[in-house]
Amino acid sequence: MTANSMTACVNDRLRSGLKTFLAVGTLMVPIASTLPSAHAAEMLKGANGKSFVDNFDKFDARRWFISDGWNNGKHQNCTWSKKQVSQSDGKLTLAFEARKLKDRNHVCGEIQTRKRFGYGTYEIRMKAAAGSGLNTGFFTFIGEADKAPHDEIDFEVLGKDPTKVQLNQFVGGKDVGEEKLVPVAGGADRDFHDYAFVWEKDRIRWYVDGKLMGEATDPAKIPTHASKIFVSLWGSDTLKSWMGPFSDPGAPVTAEIDRVAFTALGDKCQFPQSIACKKL
Repeated sequence: MTANSMTACVNDRLRSGLKTFLAVGTLMVPIASTLPSAHAAEMLKGANGKSFVDNFDKFDARRWFISDGWNNGKHQNCTWSKKQVSQSDGKLTLAFEARKLKDRNHVCGEIQTRKRFGYGTYEIRMKAAAGSGLNTGFFTFIGEADKAPHDEIDFEVLGKDPTKVQLNQFVGGKDVGEEKLVPVAGGADRDFHDYAFVWEKDRIRWYVDGKLMGEATDPAKIPTHASKIFVSLWGSDTLKSWMGPFSDPGAPVTAEIDRVAFTALGDKCQFPQSIACKKL
């Protein structure tokens, strides 16, 4: 994403109506057990979310809020709609399609947690959408609408080339300049893949299918505010240099989510495939 496009996107997001992811010496230990669990949920001011695994056997409205009736700014060509979020057969589906709603000609889907989360392991198993101008995202975010500085940690599959996923983060509303594209074997849109990031006070580590793909260790580039968890599918007519020229897919496009999980630092890992269970 170019600096100008990133800045425009950030500024629009901040103005939008958002309503309501150690080694010790030579001993390798599970990454989720590096801190006492009693402190894990409160490592960041405002964090009130606890460890969870959601396999979407049903939609938990107590955990998730569906974005509905607004957009995130001029860069977004769709209106969030609750009708674009559905659950069945142990999967959550987010959809993008041509349908006029308010001042946009397309509708799109997003969920966000009602609670805020701090340091720990953030994980999703998903199949992303393909299509130039589309973006499938899994990220933490907090900002102006929640009366907090804009902090963010991202996985973003740009539909123009779903063989890769972008890693990046924002601190205090600023792009820290470390975004990078990393490969997704077989394609993010072809099958389900596991994405995880481990957020600690002094570093962030990003994993794709269990493999370390990126790391940030500069304290000035690590978010410090408890954040909500988001999963979204949206499109843009304007962010061409980043997302590619938008081309109406002509039929509904979907992203599927099989699982979302958060494991607070210090808590036990919650399912065998979790990065928090592995000695890394």
